[in-house]
Amino acid sequence: MVSRRTLLIGGAAAGALAWARPPEASGTYLPYFAGLNTLLRQQGIDRPVLLIDLDRLDRNIDRVVKSARSGTPRNYRIVVKSVPSPGLVDYIAQRAATRSGMVFHRPFIQALARLRPDFDLLLGKPMPVAAVASFYAQHRGTFNPARQLQWLVDSPERLTQYLELAQGQQLRLRVNLEIDVGLHRGGFADPQAAAVALKLIASHPQQLEFSGFMGYDAHIMGLPGFLSTGEIPKVKARYAAFVDDLHRSFAQLAPPSLTFNGAGSPTFRHHEVDSPLNDVSVGSALLKPSHYDLPVLADFEPATFIASPLLKRHASTGLPTQEWLAGPLAAWDRNKADTLFTYGGNWLAQTESPAGVQRADIYTSSNQEGYYAAHGVALAVDDFLFLRPTQSEAVLLQFGDLLAVRGGQIEQRWPVLQPSL
Repeated sequence: MVSRRTLLIGGAAAGALAWARPPEASGTYLPYFAGLNTLLRQQGIDRPVLLIDLDRLDRNIDRVVKSARSGTPRNYRIVVKSVPSPGLVDYIAQRAATRSGMVFHRPFIQALARLRPDFDLLLGKPMPVAAVASFYAQHRGTFNPARQLQWLVDSPERLTQYLELAQGQQLRLRVNLEIDVGLHRGGFADPQAAAVALKLIASHPQQLEFSGFMGYDAHIMGLPGFLSTGEIPKVKARYAAFVDDLHRSFAQLAPPSLTFNGAGSPTFRHHEVDSPLNDVSVGSALLKPSHYDLPVLADFEPATFIASPLLKRHASTGLPTQEWLAGPLAAWDRNKADTLFTYGGNWLAQTESPAGVQRADIYTSSNQEGYYAAHGVALAVDDFLFLRPTQSEAVLLQFGDLLAVRGGQIEQRWPVLQPSL
């Protein structure tokens, strides 16, 4: 006979299991995504696409411009790697009234110099001297590098390489010095180290022109909150020390037109007051992938989504070779009752709509990504699963033309920059 104690223990165990059982997450499209799904199906879209919501993008651009104009106005520079499409860059530039870009890839420098010859371009990272030589060997057109292109230099050794190239090819290079503002990503560690480079520039005016400083500080926001808050004024003070030493010791290299660039999507708002910067770079905040869900960007809106057609949906059959587990697994977690497969996958992105769809790790694939869902998740074959990118620069290059949508219509189709030339 089963004892009362055994019954109580068994009942408690059953209750604990029931409490631990994952709750069912069955959902339908939010109205916003239902409208996008209808649009894509009506337009006959038959592959994964990257959508840009123009209304949301407009509001995000306006927020960046408002910040750049707050306090002492700063020039706004578009980070091209985060919005790597000439059409998208043009759209942002027109609304923001800027012709300044930051570039991180030699083929992108080449393309923008050809396609947007009125832009001022600043490198966001130092290039191998071979890349500098390749640019000049291939450059054609009206873009004038001697006036419109700032090469980034992070060490005396690299500056010497650039100088030798300029001497050998009769070039005059504009040089912006990368400075370490405390994140130790490279660059000149202090004004004394930068002075070595400034002296070399001053002694070779035919080949080198000093164009300013660049001090990237966005990764401060990757620190714990109490550390990042205290570090922001220190970053400004370190940057200001470079500017002060420049004016004190190298006044001949310091016309009013110099570029003192810095910030980034997570930190540009911290430079609205008491900042030595006159030039701020922002890119990802305009589209707000999920990596930028930060308190400082709480008012920014996600403006880009992946839409992938659903190819297959069927009742889950358990793990391959262990099909007998299908019933127990679905009974325990009703969110794995169905298995779904989309067109493409393995992107840097998270499922967004409809709610209740989760990745099936066993079916990770760039060809047909597998997902699980409860029976009640409203997603049929040929509907679109929407995902939100975690970042923008790599993801936007994976889908061909970007689809710019507004008011239930595809307003623009923007080709992306080619990563190689």
